[in-house]
Amino acid sequence: MARTADISSGMDFSTQANHGHVPVMRDAMAELLAPAVEAFGESAVIVDGTCGAGGHSHYFLSVFDNVKVIGIDRDEASLRAASERLAEFGERFTPVYGRFDVLADALVEGEGQIFDTVREHGLAGAFFDLGVSSMQLDQEDRGFAYKVDAPLDMRMDTSLPLTAADVLNTYSHGDLARILKTYGDERFAGKIASAIVRERESEPFSTSGRLVELLYATIPAASRRTGGHPAKRTFQALRVEVNRELEALENVIPMAADALGTAGRAVFMSYQSLEDKIVKKAFVGLTESKTPPGLPADLPGYGAEFRMVTRGALQASAEEIELNPRAAPARVRAIEKL
Repeated sequence: MARTADISSGMDFSTQANHGHVPVMRDAMAELLAPAVEAFGESAVIVDGTCGAGGHSHYFLSVFDNVKVIGIDRDEASLRAASERLAEFGERFTPVYGRFDVLADALVEGEGQIFDTVREHGLAGAFFDLGVSSMQLDQEDRGFAYKVDAPLDMRMDTSLPLTAADVLNTYSHGDLARILKTYGDERFAGKIASAIVRERESEPFSTSGRLVELLYATIPAASRRTGGHPAKRTFQALRVEVNRELEALENVIPMAADALGTAGRAVFMSYQSLEDKIVKKAFVGLTESKTPPGLPADLPGYGAEFRMVTRGALQASAEEIELNPRAAPARVRAIEKL
């Protein structure tokens, strides 16, 4: 049986206790997955599609005695660190390198008992903590953070060719404005794009400091005083473009849904409205009946295959946000396979 009594026994959000990475809404995520883990018993396997530093995986393996975890990550350094951290759990943890939409192929082609179990019973849980990980943000040389001057990289998978500098130095004005507006909800997207095109003619962009200076000079002072750091939206947009994050999310939701066994649950944690809207729309489609309106009952094969577990989006408590500010924008939605 799954051991669930300790899930809410107390929250320790110290970085020392969590290897420098504090898992957002750790207890709530385990509580959402607990009924599925209980239902699957010894066949319970959870995919952590955004393994990162292994914080959530470590907690799942600790709180559920019977569960096994497949951890997927596109960042080789993160995956190595997570594997070392989770070595104490032996064969209960299996790492998979790749963007999380390798999920379907990994479950079909994977070798070993854990993959055989999934192919026979389906997944008990699929968990995705979207966006950039805390560990990546804390590595200044990766270029994700706008508060330090660093190379404009922003690749989660450093084997890929496209960097944030490449986007700034090669994209047309129209494409720059589009990604800033679409992925960053930047009001001054066109104005910023014009400034980027003008400035790169004298010298290509290479570091985050120069881009931040351009943003301060371009965004009107009145707008800089509200809505957080003026570089936040541009850096978010560049990161999403470089890593094709929304494309990967749209790909993986149906994969995760198909991979779940009966009573299995898929849980997605989003940090920006675009991600949350994609998850919400997909979940509405999965939980709706396909029976034509007006009939007294669902036609065979036309009923909803999933039910919504969360009513609206679940958010972190005020206590957790105070202790772990990175939890503030998190929005969580979950579905269960019928």
